[in-house]
Amino acid sequence: MNLSRFLGRARALAVTLVVATPGIQYACGPPDQTTPTATPTTPTTPTQPTAEQSNPCPSTPSSSSSALASALGASTGLGAEKRAASVDGHVRPTVLDAVWAHRIGLERGLILPTGTRAATEDVGDIAVMQDEGDLILRSNTYDLRDVTLRFEPNSAGGYDTRRVGPATYRSPVGQQVPLGDDDTAPLTFPFEFPYYDGAHASAFVNSDGNLTFVEGDDASTARGISRLLTGWPRVAPFLADLDPSAGGAVYARSAADAVTVTWCAVPEFDNETSAVTVQVSLLPNGNVEMTFDREITTRGAVVGLSPGRTFTLEAVDLSDTGPTPGGAAAVGERFSMDHELDVVAVAARFAASHPDIYDQIVIWANRPVVFDAFAYEITIANAIQGIGQALYATPSDFASDTLESLVVMGWLGKYSEDLSETVAGEATTMAVLGHETGHRWLAFLEFSDHNRQRSEELLGRQRAHWSFFVDSDASVMEGNDIEDLGGGEFRTVAAEERYSALDQYAMGLRHDYEVPPFFYVESPTNVSPPARSTTSPEVGVTFNGTRRDVLIQHVIEVEGPRVPSADRSPRVHRQAFIYVVGQASTADPDDLAKLDTIRRQWEPWFSEATDGRMRVETRLNPGASASPTP
Repeated sequence: MNLSRFLGRARALAVTLVVATPGIQYACGPPDQTTPTATPTTPTTPTQPTAEQSNPCPSTPSSSSSALASALGASTGLGAEKRAASVDGHVRPTVLDAVWAHRIGLERGLILPTGTRAATEDVGDIAVMQDEGDLILRSNTYDLRDVTLRFEPNSAGGYDTRRVGPATYRSPVGQQVPLGDDDTAPLTFPFEFPYYDGAHASAFVNSDGNLTFVEGDDASTARGISRLLTGWPRVAPFLADLDPSAGGAVYARSAADAVTVTWCAVPEFDNETSAVTVQVSLLPNGNVEMTFDREITTRGAVVGLSPGRTFTLEAVDLSDTGPTPGGAAAVGERFSMDHELDVVAVAARFAASHPDIYDQIVIWANRPVVFDAFAYEITIANAIQGIGQALYATPSDFASDTLESLVVMGWLGKYSEDLSETVAGEATTMAVLGHETGHRWLAFLEFSDHNRQRSEELLGRQRAHWSFFVDSDASVMEGNDIEDLGGGEFRTVAAEERYSALDQYAMGLRHDYEVPPFFYVESPTNVSPPARSTTSPEVGVTFNGTRRDVLIQHVIEVEGPRVPSADRSPRVHRQAFIYVVGQASTADPDDLAKLDTIRRQWEPWFSEATDGRMRVETRLNPGASASPTP
């Protein structure tokens, strides 16, 4: 589907979008309104509920919460996996998150429109942009403390919102739901709950502060607007990266007058000093009530309702007394305490003063602008088949018909001009830049395993990097160069140095017959030092396991052939380096010289990393012709 056709240029927030969402795959048509396929449980509730203003959470979680958390952590390992040092964090933002953050920012006055601000200044081959209130989104600080909200069905088929008053909880909270990090559990209702155009007798309680209907949600993807809109029907009292395995507990109570779920003092991931206490109640008449504790602290969250599989959002201020009309589809508010870089605004401002010839822009800054990762990439358009990504066109918000991807490297000060100095784990500055650039094509490939079953064993963190136990020939897309010591023993000997033959196939630089067999290690044991499939690369790790050889044909069986083929794929990748300078500051000449040194080092490094099969062009005006093909 054509993403730009549906995203359009409209700036109103209640805009209907229809799209094949990147990173999320759906069949066409509306979701089936069915009950969960998992075997649900119904908490017993012999005690009649009461309303009270005091926090109803137990002072100490039941069922030996600390022991439960320990057991869940041991069984899932997700907490340890996510805490592993990594270049681009444990979640990857999507293009829809970027577009919605930009549109909401414009609507709420968190950012000024581009086009009315100063032009970009080119200093050599660096495009310098000074923020004048149009590039950095001001924070929308969380303000729902000690309050109860009510969402009421409206005549349009959606929900209106109102602030009922001070926090009033339903008590008792019911039985504890055993949830780990990024986990889900089924829950049955004693009544059918009418919600948008469906009715549900059950739901799933998800650890990340939300309920979903039809299926549970245990994904580790970004907890943003696109997660609220594009998944299954969802009730989100506090959609954020919460981790019950690290503290607190989740409780559920099903009664004739309400189904209530309470997150009691659950911390955000990797922030055990935080404690989120929120309660949501679903009433037989379709009302949804949310109650928020006065002590909540958070870097960010999304609060709202969604019918699922929608691209229509009514962005509202939930702190308003109301009633506030919510329209016919999703309704809610996005909170963030960070002053975030608006990548859509940066791209649009760059496009206003430069020819539309760039495949990718690379954004650096003179201050920290990335808070949940070291650096990251967003693919904003993809027309390549056979690489494990959906097909979609560039949203018109980016003001380009050519741009396919953007990389946010962030604060220049954390990088080194020394090509041998590591800056993030085993990665040098060049490796980080190679890693993020590579995300335009990589790493999303599944394959047919030795049992002829579709498998994700090649994939690690976010399902967008190679698994730690894949012999990736020291790919910058993770995995390791693994030495087979014989007898089922293995050792990692190199990491993050190049694009492997498999990488180059996905990049359109090799034919399938030019990709030699490779292997991964199945069911690794005795891993020393400890590592999991999602762990970032590390040299010197030993382990035992079963070697499984993979042919490129096994990948093609699942993903299909790459289209366009290597004969028709570009061999020049055009990038533009952009340097964003904060308000009331200027670009330091020494910083610009450092960035230009990195830019000039990057071109030969990239050529060598691709075995001379592709070059990267970083000059701002190399010519107006399109990227040549072989």
